[in-house]
Order: sequence, then C-alpha cells, then structure tokens
Amino acid sequence: MGMTKLDILTNIDNPRQLEKLYRDNKAAFKTEFNLLYPELKDKKLADYWNERLNYESSEISWGSKNELIFVIIASLLAGVIAKLPELLNINDELFYQRNAGFVIFPILTAYFIWRNSLSTKKIVLAGVAFLIALVYINLLPADNKSNTLILSCIHLPLLLWAVLGFAYVGDNIRSYPKRLDFLRYNGDLLIMTALILIAGGLLTAITIGLFSVIGFNIEKFYFDYIVICGGAALPIVATYITQTNPQLVNKVSPVIAKIFSPLVLITLIVYLVAIFYSGKDPYKDRDFLMVFNCLLIGVMAIILFSVAETSKKNENRIDSFILLALSIVTVIVNGIALSAILFRISEWGITPNRLAILGGNILMLTNLFMVTFRLFKDVSKKGDISEVKNSISMFLPIYILWAIIVTFIFPLIFHFK
Repeated sequence: MGMTKLDILTNIDNPRQLEKLYRDNKAAFKTEFNLLYPELKDKKLADYWNERLNYESSEISWGSKNELIFVIIASLLAGVIAKLPELLNINDELFYQRNAGFVIFPILTAYFIWRNSLSTKKIVLAGVAFLIALVYINLLPADNKSNTLILSCIHLPLLLWAVLGFAYVGDNIRSYPKRLDFLRYNGDLLIMTALILIAGGLLTAITIGLFSVIGFNIEKFYFDYIVICGGAALPIVATYITQTNPQLVNKVSPVIAKIFSPLVLITLIVYLVAIFYSGKDPYKDRDFLMVFNCLLIGVMAIILFSVAETSKKNENRIDSFILLALSIVTVIVNGIALSAILFRISEWGITPNRLAILGGNILMLTNLFMVTFRLFKDVSKKGDISEVKNSISMFLPIYILWAIIVTFIFPLIFHFK
C-alpha cells in the first residue's frame, strides 16, 4: 500500500514518525505532503517540512547513485529497442509505424514505477496494459491502405501515454492537482528535450565536421547508431533531469507559456482572416481540413499547458484575459472544423477517418466550452483559476476513453478497412 495524505496528517505532530515516512519513500512523501500542505499552513512543523522538501538549490543535482544507474540502463535499453528492426531484420516502416510508442513509454513508466514505489498490483496493471497494446497493434492485418490501422497507430501512443500518467500519479489517480502536475511534467519534458536536442544537434555538426577534416566519413555510422540511440534515450534523460532538478524548468515553463499565449492568439486571428482571402475551403479541401485540425490540436495543447503553468498565487489578470481570448478564438476554429466534418459526412458518408475526427472535435469543443466558461468566471472574479484547472484534469479520462474506442473498436466496426 502506498503512502497517503492521511498517513502524513495523522502524524503531523509526530516529528519522528514523519521522518520515518519520509525515509521510507521520499518521492511519495513529497508528493502527498505538497497536496496536503495548503490545509496545514498554520502549523510550524508543516512549514518546516515545506521548506525542506521544496527548497530550490542553485546547484545541479544528479540524484542518487541507484537512480543514475537506472537511467543509464534504461537509456541503453531504449537504444536497443530503437535498433530492433536492424537487429531482427524487420521492415523499418512497419516496425516504427506500429511500435514507435513502445520505444519510450514503457521505459518512462518503469522509471516512475520505481521512483514512486508503486504496489505490485499497479505494476501488473501497467505491464498487462502494455502487453495487450503490443500484441494487438502487431496482430492487426498488414494493409497500408487500411484507415483503421492508421488510426490505431495514431491513437495508440495516447493510450501508452495514459499508462505513463497512471505510473506518474501513483496512488493519486483521482487527484485533479496530481493529474495537472502530470500535464506540467509533459510541458517541462518538451522544453528540456528541446534544449538537449539543440545541444545534441550542435555536437553532431561539430563531430562530423571535425572527422571530415581528417578524412573520416562517419555520417552513416553516427546517424545509424549515435543519433538513433541518443534520440531514443533523450526523453528518459530529459525526464531524469526535470525530476532531479525541477528548479531548472519550473521557472522557464511559465515564462514560455506567457510569451507564446499572446503570440499564438495574434497568429490565430491573423490566420483566420487570411483564410478568407486565400480561397481555401475546409469544407471541400480534405488536406486543408487535416492541417486545420492539427492546428486546433496544437492550440488546444498550448491552452492546457498555459493554464497548468498558471499559479493562483502569481496569477496575472492580463494572462487570464489572454487565455480567455485564445480559448474563444479556438472555439471558433473548432466550430469551423466541426461544421466542415459534418458537411463532409452529409455529402460523402461516414468513414473511419471522418468519424474519428468528428468524435475528437466534439470532445475538444466540449472541453473548450468548459475551460472558456471557467476562464470567464475567473476574469469576472466569480471563480478562480483552480476551477479552470479542474475542468482540464477531469476531462483527461474522456480523451483516453475515446482513444481506446478508436484504437480497439474502430477496426472491428469497419472490418479493418
């Protein structure tokens, strides 16, 4: 049984027992204490533990020896999985189309299982979920023209991401703040991954350039082994850095959110105006509709990330106005995309692609309405930002349920076509 808030609350006046709980599972103790702390701010011992757990050192931490060994082994394993097509003489395209998510998500899940000391029951559940997904996706009929196969391959990583989230939240699966913390981790991971990727790109250019000067052509070897294996290990290393050094990104992420939200708002407004002058028609132009939906998903992700990074303590009214405006414009974009999909279904009938996009758009529009309404309440001082965050957290399982339907049910309904 994992540690709970009740364990800490029951022993809040017992320093010795609190220390024992902390030493038994430091990561779980910190997670549970931070969730509980708002209720304990009037207690001196709680204030002490808050400072102890959340003190941000200016020095870089490399974690414990065991953690470092775990990350090194996990990174090597990710590299081996990424090279399986070559090692087993499997078609690259066929392997990566179906199994790209398995290069990263199981290993990241194992990292958080180990870090959070999850129970045997939860480990088995996560393992069974991965095994079912792995067997299922690789048993689907090999048909490059099958829309349901492509849809399954697209939506499967979302399910694997959900299993990762299950390991991340640990015993707090019903906790909205912990779910939001998982979204925040994803944003921090993207930022850290991008930074390491930039540094790795510079190192690659310098290395290849230096060897070419002395007559060694190492491009093929370097890309076939160093780049592929390094790329597979990148999310693991980035996760390790964000978890052992949260101070590196917990100040950068909010700044990026503040910068990009107004820029995306301006870009989106200009783009909507430009559509009318371009002559592009999402109702009849299939490719343009696909791009339109990708834009919608990207903007939706930025809204969710920006809200997740907004602190109630440091909330700025201007930021809330920008997020409200961005949400309203995104609702308009979603409305156009949804009407275009309904038009195409009425004209040419239902296909797996149209039904999948229709369902996804309805879910996003519903979620956007909830976020927009609660942002309006926050701006008008009839609510606060925590209500907006809850509306995001509570909707995550619904997205996962839709991904399950598209991945597992669609191929059966449409006879694998």
